[in-house]
Amino acid sequence: MTTQIKNVEKIFGSFRALQQINLDINEGEFVAILGPSGCGKTTLLRLLAGFDSPTSGEVVMKNQVVADEMSFLPPEKRNIGMVFQSFALWPHMNVRDHIRFPLKHHQFLSEDLKKGMDFRVDEVLKMVDMYHLGERMPSELSGGQKQRVALARAIAPKPALLLMDEPLSSLDAELRMSMRKEIQQLHHLTGASIVYVTHDQSEALAMADKIVVMNKGIIEQVGTPKEIYSSPTSPFVASFVGKANLIQGKWEGTEFYPFHQHAIKWDGTSVTSELRGENIFPARPEQLKISFREGGLKGVITNVQYQGKEIHYTVTIEDEQWVIHQDLDAMFSIGEEVYIHLKESQTRAVKKQLHFV
Repeated sequence: MTTQIKNVEKIFGSFRALQQINLDINEGEFVAILGPSGCGKTTLLRLLAGFDSPTSGEVVMKNQVVADEMSFLPPEKRNIGMVFQSFALWPHMNVRDHIRFPLKHHQFLSEDLKKGMDFRVDEVLKMVDMYHLGERMPSELSGGQKQRVALARAIAPKPALLLMDEPLSSLDAELRMSMRKEIQQLHHLTGASIVYVTHDQSEALAMADKIVVMNKGIIEQVGTPKEIYSSPTSPFVASFVGKANLIQGKWEGTEFYPFHQHAIKWDGTSVTSELRGENIFPARPEQLKISFREGGLKGVITNVQYQGKEIHYTVTIEDEQWVIHQDLDAMFSIGEEVYIHLKESQTRAVKKQLHFV
């Protein structure tokens, strides 16, 4: 099912939560809505779910307008499934009953599923590796198991659109990694369109076909994970997704002079025209290298965080603080004066010869 959001705005009193949102969600596509708290991503999800209506604009599902400023279809009249952040399991129902519930009440259930509810319950429980726990009550389940039940309940009626509101945020780091793989697998098995709201860039990059980056109620950029990470078109996307250091300087074509220092030139061929227009070079922590070799930007180590496979340094340069990830082959200490270079694969460092008359 193709879903379209056309010129949608949502206003709460004097607060504009969404501004001119336009987005297409294609059939079978995994779309991640990514952004910080308060950016409007959950408001957008609520409009898709039918929990709220837009102030202006419209939401179209399968060529039918399901929401505009005049009216909207409630959730039960849309062919959707929903996975909540808080699991939202019923304490009086066991696992099997949770899966069976939407099969009894979903309005878009196919005739095959109506005739084979028990088979579908077994099938879905096997998908999420919960078949052996079908008689358990929610109070007898771990956090990861509860989330599997919530996922199974949502996919049981085979909805055309599956909405997920930060479903992994309440789990610990190890469980989140495991559940990412399971959600990806469920996406491949079900073929449903998925809209996945998250503030975690690693989740979005790992799972989505398309990422929608939001900030202050607007869409900053839409693209594949590679496009969003490698070719940000705004300072916000560069710093939020790639955690890039936003370096001021001067552009001459595709050549960049950091801090207008004419003795240092970086190749910025891969930097988007939008960031060039703002005289910014987005340098991600792994693109920079610290050394005692002159010819780079001079700085001072102000913080060191050991991370096992690498070390995260904070370096103060021209009153700015940059974060740089360095391998363990060279180690630096707080207070040391160092030089920062763009890695050789990223730059052609050229020193200009000074001519005196």
